[in-house]
Amino acid sequence: MKWKPDWGLRIRMALTVLLLGGLYAVFLGVLVTVDAGLLTIVVVMDLFMIGQLFFSDKIALYSMGGYEVEEDEYPRLHRRLTQLSQQAGLPVPTVAVAESPVPNAFATGRSRATATVCVTTGLLDTLEQDEIEGVLAHELAHIKNRDVMVMTIASFFSTIALLIVQWGWLFGGGDDESPSILVAVVASFVVWILSFVLIRTLSRYREFAADRGGAVITGKPGALAAALTKISERMDAVPDRDMREQTEMNAFFIHPLRRGVIGRVFSTHPSTEARIERLRELESELETSP
Repeated sequence: MKWKPDWGLRIRMALTVLLLGGLYAVFLGVLVTVDAGLLTIVVVMDLFMIGQLFFSDKIALYSMGGYEVEEDEYPRLHRRLTQLSQQAGLPVPTVAVAESPVPNAFATGRSRATATVCVTTGLLDTLEQDEIEGVLAHELAHIKNRDVMVMTIASFFSTIALLIVQWGWLFGGGDDESPSILVAVVASFVVWILSFVLIRTLSRYREFAADRGGAVITGKPGALAAALTKISERMDAVPDRDMREQTEMNAFFIHPLRRGVIGRVFSTHPSTEARIERLRELESELETSP
């Protein structure tokens, strides 16, 4: 099966960025109109966004306690990723490992040429060789689809709005400024809620796209399905403390740290059952194709 561009994903990414950009422009307009005294902090945060975009891989690795590993440290991991990158038609990404019992993996970086793939020691200890290849191929599919950069930018829009919701009241001075601050905080809350829903909707679709892309790269959808099953089962044995330390990276992992209890709309990932069902369908398609 040949790699085919996922136009559903591309359209969703474009719409998400456009909608979030429009929300952000309206948000800035509200701040200017009400003269809430928050515009300076937003400008400063925009500068941080530029820094985050260029150093997103370093920030993600730092938050996970991950580190770049050389070929002599993890020769099999390097060899697998090099081979899969060639099959995917991608530059070989930087290889990183995070010392964590949580079995997971993620890709980061602003472009295909600057990408990093990080796996946890828990994942390496839990999965068989072909299952690890399935996970690595899934992460390479994220890189090939360029959805990591889009998620990084989209998440930043939401973060600014949330910070003002949490701390905007500190910028209120006298009574005359209170109504303006209130309007700014309410506007920030609306932007954050809409961003929250848009980002999670995109995140769920991109996981389906990466599952399919990873299966196309390896030609083994069943291996990725088996990996997802094992990761899901292993999660139940991981202490809550280890889970909490990594929750900020949830949208970028191959598997969510905890299943959402609030509802599908708030989840960063589709259900494991739905992902496995699609992979099984793809496996049947591959078996019957000439």
